[in-house]
Amino acid sequence: MAYSEDHIALAAEYALGTLDAAERAQVETMMAVDTDFVALVQAWEFRLGPLNQMVGLVEPRPELWERIKAEIARLRANAAAEPAAVVEVPVVVAPPEPETAEAPALVAEAPPADVPKLEAPTVEAAKIGAPAIQVAPRDIGVEAPAIAARRNAPATDEVANDNANIVRLSSKVRQLRAVANIMTAIAAVLLALVGVQVYRPDLLPRPLQPKPRIQTVEVKVPAVQPSAQFVALLQKDAASPAFILTVDAASKSYTVRRVGAAPEPGKSFELWLVSDKLQKPRSLGVIGGSDFTSRPVLSSYDADTVSRATYAVTVEPEGGSPTGQATGPIVFTGKLIETVPPAR
Repeated sequence: MAYSEDHIALAAEYALGTLDAAERAQVETMMAVDTDFVALVQAWEFRLGPLNQMVGLVEPRPELWERIKAEIARLRANAAAEPAAVVEVPVVVAPPEPETAEAPALVAEAPPADVPKLEAPTVEAAKIGAPAIQVAPRDIGVEAPAIAARRNAPATDEVANDNANIVRLSSKVRQLRAVANIMTAIAAVLLALVGVQVYRPDLLPRPLQPKPRIQTVEVKVPAVQPSAQFVALLQKDAASPAFILTVDAASKSYTVRRVGAAPEPGKSFELWLVSDKLQKPRSLGVIGGSDFTSRPVLSSYDADTVSRATYAVTVEPEGGSPTGQATGPIVFTGKLIETVPPAR
């Protein structure tokens, strides 16, 4: 069933408890005969119920009850002092009837002693060819209240209409004030809910807590750029490779893999770097003790020297040359070639 704004406002005020006794009786009467209106009131109670949970009890001041009793006593005294309304009933006096057909004059009832009597002039019958007639005037004291009542009747109707309009306007203002109070309360609840969600979301029930936002961060890892790689085949001739030398330009280290060279008893193979930029060959350490030998000993040389040098292997006493210079014969040599170019 569709209800007007007045019915909806009454239901909301009933749920808030702001109606007076007469209005509450009206709402309870409607609820007794209309189940849809009961559902409307219950819906407002469900909406406004959380307000009671969020607002704490406030103890009124002791002088408030004294003020209420004083106001009730004042209203009762004013009601007793007001005079009762006096309603004036107009009195209409009928014209007197003649006593007999032969009576020469119309005589009205005698007026009261305290009211002056006015006599009309008498006209001689001989002049107009008719009997003389004596006319008695109407009672002025009786006729005046009737005229005043008739004159005041429209003004009384206008006052009644104005009073009805004032009553309707007051009811409309009260309803609008109730709706404004409800909207203000709802706005305050929403504002409090937003504040709690922002600053203390853990105080809210789980369904009302904001969902955690998951932010995906993309981390770009720079790709490892390959460094230049060089390789050399250390051998006596094309048919007898002895060692494979690999050089990493970034780490300035080398790795030697033994391929076909067999160490002699009591002897060691030693690797040398031979370059035009150097006055004499430089030892890079003993090799051949195992299948792979790695050493980071090229950091003291520039890249051009490392890539363009000749690498030679000599046979030295066990453990390497005791003097730091090549003492044995050169058995294997080779030059580096680039296998992996540097990253651009």
